[in-house]
Amino acid sequence: MAEGNGAGTTGSGEVVVANVTKRFADTVAVRELSLTIPHGAYCCLLGPSGCGKTTILRMIAGHERPTTGDVRIGGRSVLGLPQIERGTAMMFQSYALFPHRSVLDNVAFALKMRGAGLAERHARARELLTKVQLESFADRLPAQLSGGQQQRVALARALITNPRVLLLDEPLSALDEYLRLRMRGELRRVQRELGITFIHVTHTQLEAIAVADTVVVMAQGRIEQAASARDIFVAPKSAYVARFVGGQNVLTGSVESIMNDTAAVASPGGARYAFPVGELRPERGARLHGAIRRDRIVVEKLAPGARPAAGLNSVVGEVHTIENQGSYVKVTLDLADKEEFVAHMADDAYFVNPLDIGDKAVARWSASDVKLLDDGLPREGAPPARSAMAAG
Repeated sequence: MAEGNGAGTTGSGEVVVANVTKRFADTVAVRELSLTIPHGAYCCLLGPSGCGKTTILRMIAGHERPTTGDVRIGGRSVLGLPQIERGTAMMFQSYALFPHRSVLDNVAFALKMRGAGLAERHARARELLTKVQLESFADRLPAQLSGGQQQRVALARALITNPRVLLLDEPLSALDEYLRLRMRGELRRVQRELGITFIHVTHTQLEAIAVADTVVVMAQGRIEQAASARDIFVAPKSAYVARFVGGQNVLTGSVESIMNDTAAVASPGGARYAFPVGELRPERGARLHGAIRRDRIVVEKLAPGARPAAGLNSVVGEVHTIENQGSYVKVTLDLADKEEFVAHMADDAYFVNPLDIGDKAVARWSASDVKLLDDGLPREGAPPARSAMAAG
């Protein structure tokens, strides 16, 4: 069921989670977390199971109350308010449509419970069905719809109360891959048309990057990074974010020397990297972390017995897996230090001299493509990981 409010979309949909902690008995699900989501933003809370993202959503919705801290919508604390006054609607993983009611009556149900007349609620329901491109299905039963169509009915039902904030809990998880791709675009389109705040919980990295203005990556009840979808992907702040979001290899090593704002770093497996350090001057032996995008890497097969030329920014390993992804080929190397290293090779480049599982190969990249990560680095004036501003 979708839960809504009577506030309408005229008020601000800015959501502020202020220094919130949530405990369940001895378990801390959310720890001293602060987050501001501007009005009209599409924000995704992203993280593995148990990271606290759904707990945050439920506290915004009013299903859970913070142990400490505050939740404000449109500048007003909503703690203790009945859900009809919170300015939110929620769309659950399970669409929970009434099987015996038509699509039109499913969408109109919340207005019926509020005493709206038949003509009024049906007119509003038809308006929303048009918005989600289901106006010709108004008289069907849910069982006569595909999974994607049922999801759009649930979306229309959630929107009929004119919420300022729509909360989506894993809304695409019940769909197959083809429908998930279609519905990602549909959610984004509807959010842009309505101009209201969407807060979308997911554990799927590409889903978050595809739909959101802002992605909030979480771990163990804290925010690891909150930034634009592009920045999360191309400029992760930590090894955790780089690994979880994907698309990056994490490089780790100890500083050997520094020259011209670049540190020469030796990995435990014997490889040597160049990390850009700017004005930082890490001590010799300091442990640094960097990230290199998978699509910025060139991989070449080594002939039996051949040795690659020595130099910075290359690793040698055995080809472990090869996956054709259509426009690129994903190649995974097993390295001497037991790390996996992944390259995304353009399909036309790969098939000039294709690799095979078990081949020995060298992967190379440019120093200019390496992103220094924050792990262990002192950052003067940087906010703590528990606080973040989500940019709309």
